[in-house]
Amino acid sequence: MNKNIIITGTSRGIGFDLARLFANAGHQVLALSRNTKAIQDLASKNIKFMTFDLCDLEDYNRVEEFVQDVWNNKVDVLINNAGVLLNKSFAETTMNDFEMVYKTNVYGVAELTRVVLPFMNNNSHVVTISSMGGVQGSMKFPGLAAYSSSKGAVITLTELLAEEYKSSGISFNVLALGAVQTEMLEEAFPGYEAPISSLEMAHYIVDFALTGNKFYNGKLLQVSSSTP
Repeated sequence: MNKNIIITGTSRGIGFDLARLFANAGHQVLALSRNTKAIQDLASKNIKFMTFDLCDLEDYNRVEEFVQDVWNNKVDVLINNAGVLLNKSFAETTMNDFEMVYKTNVYGVAELTRVVLPFMNNNSHVVTISSMGGVQGSMKFPGLAAYSSSKGAVITLTELLAEEYKSSGISFNVLALGAVQTEMLEEAFPGYEAPISSLEMAHYIVDFALTGNKFYNGKLLQVSSSTP
């Protein structure tokens, strides 16, 4: 059965591969990113795209209108994939830096989830992409104080939402990814070669988004084969 799937951060990397894989499988995708060129170039009949900034409240209204008008008030899967990375020593990381990272990585995740939830049913699934750096007890790396702490915040947010909405039948899970060969990894760890490609990880996430809600709710899954 084909599903209606919203994905953020689809301009590159895992988000782009997710949109392509879901669309190729026949699902309807709403691809949200600040830059839509790569998605436009796919020219897929199953992908609708929208220029979207997680820090712009007006953009959330456009998503709501799209779901009402085009998808008949129904969303099956939301994948909170978009994220912003800051690699900067803590001594140089200002309050404005923290706010910039948290606006996208935490506030944006919370707001889009809040906007989309009324359109989800008892088999729907909210999947948030976090990072191993946000997992309590995992290895930490200098320069990632704002980024990794924001990824820790969405892990706890996922657990809280699963509890608050447990009678709704909607599932909330979070995937803490290890090293995946993406442009963002290169920004965090220049020169490091990850053992997993963006496409390989996207295949895993596609399967989890479609079936993981049968087995998990309110859970953190560590999807990592390496350190970082």
